[in-house]
Amino acid sequence: MKRIFTNARLLLPGEEQPREGSLMIDGERIASATDMASHEGAEEIDCRGRLLAPGIVDLGVFAIDKPAFRFGGITRAALMPDQSPVLDLPAMIKQRAAEGKPDLWSHPIAAATIGLEGTHMAEIGLMKRSGAKAVATGRQWIADSGTMLRLLQYCKALDLTLIVHSEDAGLTQGAVATHSETATRLGLASASPAAEAISVARDIALVRETGAPVHFRQVTTQHGLDLVRAAKRENLPVTCGITPAHLLLSDIAISDFRTFTRLSPPLRSEDNRLACLEAVKDGTIDVIASGHDPRGPEDKRLPYAEAAPGMAGAETLLALSLTLVRDGTVSIGRLFELLSANPAKILGVEAGLLQAGYEADFILIDEDSPWQVDTRKMAAAAGNTPFDGLPVQGRVTAIYKGGRAY
Repeated sequence: MKRIFTNARLLLPGEEQPREGSLMIDGERIASATDMASHEGAEEIDCRGRLLAPGIVDLGVFAIDKPAFRFGGITRAALMPDQSPVLDLPAMIKQRAAEGKPDLWSHPIAAATIGLEGTHMAEIGLMKRSGAKAVATGRQWIADSGTMLRLLQYCKALDLTLIVHSEDAGLTQGAVATHSETATRLGLASASPAAEAISVARDIALVRETGAPVHFRQVTTQHGLDLVRAAKRENLPVTCGITPAHLLLSDIAISDFRTFTRLSPPLRSEDNRLACLEAVKDGTIDVIASGHDPRGPEDKRLPYAEAAPGMAGAETLLALSLTLVRDGTVSIGRLFELLSANPAKILGVEAGLLQAGYEADFILIDEDSPWQVDTRKMAAAAGNTPFDGLPVQGRVTAIYKGGRAY
């Protein structure tokens, strides 16, 4: 069945600003995105001047949370292997790949090592056959460089991106904050931000050796970003991501010991936060993701040093990211490269663009609609957001997955 979405402002591939036009879909696929006014025989849906953008592809969530994803405009989510049990067997990958359909596509990421213990490689090839779209080290850094080298060689042969956590565990063991005046004043165990740069430098050296594609899930320090920037100048196959929390908050936010600000990697200094914004602006950072990790009272209502890291970020991802557009850091077109096109490319799926032949995954957005983040009213499985009480703008008014509204 053909349908045409008229009177829309389309975010088309490669364009910085939206263009007035119409989107036609045929079944589950996009047929065309043009300035056509109507089409005989097609059902017409008036978008009332709303922004029509690709559905968000959230790269690296820790839970499938459909209500939060729907609120946030997320049509595909790449699930990290840090589950119970760990996603280190083909049967587990196949089971999690079916989760959420047809409203949401879950793309499970294969564990790089058995049990995510960083020692013995998992059956990556078999997990790819079962639906894994990438491989990840999970929340951990693989300390053994020999294991990491072999892992990258396998990923290169299988044409899979390796998603890595970038903190040298030898420096971060037992730390709950980044080393700073704030952490010292609060008496919190802290680690040097150099832990990130050391990890990134090692992995870039191995990428240079193997040619395997690597995505640094979060790079949050100036030195780490400088290394990624230099690697890109060498045309090495590296990409990196970040969350809105590390773009909008500094370590000052932990001053009241509020455990919702306990993240991994930890919040950084103001200088590093500003360096992250500059990296978004100059193209060093490729992906903005939610890092969605809902945690209930059993994990968060604890002393700061004992609380589990993580934040519920899915439903605030779009609204917080739109602040980058209003502040002039990026254009709206560039923002959806970060939220949709680039994550889809890393996963190797035909999504993230309003392009003929691609899956009809898209959202309608009222960019100016005001609302306030309220941890008590969140759609997520838990309300552990460090942005509680923050007024924001931008709300999804409709979401379509494979041409189907949900």
